[in-house]
Amino acid sequence: MFCSKCGAQVAEGTAFCGACGQPTGGVPHVAATPTVAVGGAGGNTVAVYGNSDSVSPYAPAAVPVTLPSPYAGFWLRLLAHIIDDVVMGVMFGVFVLIVVAIVGVGYFRTMLEGMNGEDATVPAAFIGIMLLVGSVSVVAGWLYYAWMESSQYQGTLGKMALGLTVTDLQGRRVTFARASGRFFSKIITGLIPLAIGYIMAGFTEKKQALHDMIASCLVLRKT
Repeated sequence: MFCSKCGAQVAEGTAFCGACGQPTGGVPHVAATPTVAVGGAGGNTVAVYGNSDSVSPYAPAAVPVTLPSPYAGFWLRLLAHIIDDVVMGVMFGVFVLIVVAIVGVGYFRTMLEGMNGEDATVPAAFIGIMLLVGSVSVVAGWLYYAWMESSQYQGTLGKMALGLTVTDLQGRRVTFARASGRFFSKIITGLIPLAIGYIMAGFTEKKQALHDMIASCLVLRKT
């Protein structure tokens, strides 16, 4: 072939004229060279051919798995707990009002007046009512925390208000059983003097309180 500008003869596949530098429109030929050797079937080695600028001789580095959001600190969790206590207090107050409305105010007045007398059945009735109220309170708290934290919201109303979620160690939604274990593990946390079991959420590596470690849970902030 000949250069369209100076007429000099150029070889086939040459991109530029060697005499004047005019582009010839030809595509330079690049020989395929083996760049990567990979293991084939049966343990045989297979050479992969390609341009040196398109195939990297290095295998891609493993990408570490990261959690979707950072850990929630102690003070955020404490504020969420206070909000939940207010919510539970309102729910408990409504329950007490319903019980008083059903039984009657006069019944409780008579019972309290009789506690100073010699009738032993009145204190027993009072103890029975207190046990009933305490049991309902524990069950209500358990269902509230376990159901909310294992739901699609992954947190109680207090946590939702502050953008917190409860997950497992891989950042996934917890089951009702795991959320129940986390709730009842708080009994152990509460037995540690000076609330250290709760304060652990402020200085442990993953901001976990004692009950989080027992149930293998995390409390994360939404991004």
